[in-house]
Amino acid sequence: MIYFVGAGSGAPDLITLRGDRLLRQADCVVYAGSLVNPALLEACRPDCALYDSARMTLEEIVEVMVQAEKKGGLCVRLHTGDPCLYGAIREQMDALDAAGIAYEVVPGVSSFCGAAAAAKAEYTVPGVSQTVILTRVAGRTPVPAGQELSALAAHQASMVLFLSAGLLEKAQQELLAGGYPAETPAALVYKATWPEEKVVRCTVSTLAASARENGIEKTALVLVGRFLGEEGERSLLYHPAFTTGFRKGQEP
Repeated sequence: MIYFVGAGSGAPDLITLRGDRLLRQADCVVYAGSLVNPALLEACRPDCALYDSARMTLEEIVEVMVQAEKKGGLCVRLHTGDPCLYGAIREQMDALDAAGIAYEVVPGVSSFCGAAAAAKAEYTVPGVSQTVILTRVAGRTPVPAGQELSALAAHQASMVLFLSAGLLEKAQQELLAGGYPAETPAALVYKATWPEEKVVRCTVSTLAASARENGIEKTALVLVGRFLGEEGERSLLYHPAFTTGFRKGQEP
């Protein structure tokens, strides 16, 4: 059996109990070496075969999984964060489908959740934003038509940029061109939930300069939106006058 496992956002104790159990049982682990905390691999058995996918092609990764299946072993494909976001698991699953090999996906804590925790922020603030956009700026890999950063910026929603820390000049220009006011709050969250975590607060117009000043070039998420400010309304859910399925609201 092949298991795609989310390693979590960085801290070793943020992997799920299921993911940890599978790592301890695995005969073979293919891990994203450029992003996964190596401390997680300490859970593996001494005889577990370890492969760093940062140095492998898709074909090589799939071959390792196929051979593990032929031997009757348990293989873990360990992805950073949650595999469903920028994990490139679709192409791996397609290859396993073609080979007739069963697999399962084990979710993990995404780095965008870790970044919000580090910034002590809530993406969905009543009266400010009820929508979160997870995206990236186009670089060597393009984005689909209509999903350019400038187009998404028009929504003025809470936004999290993955894979964009090295392209902040371009990201800043597109965010401003799309309609975010220059003074819109922003934050750079470097290695969220890792021991070296750092949160740099700035504005949309100072994103690139703030990154340069703090030596941030990669392994950082970019948070953008008014949710990082002081605005916001009280939630109705816990308002004494609001009736829910569990309690009747009381008029003041």
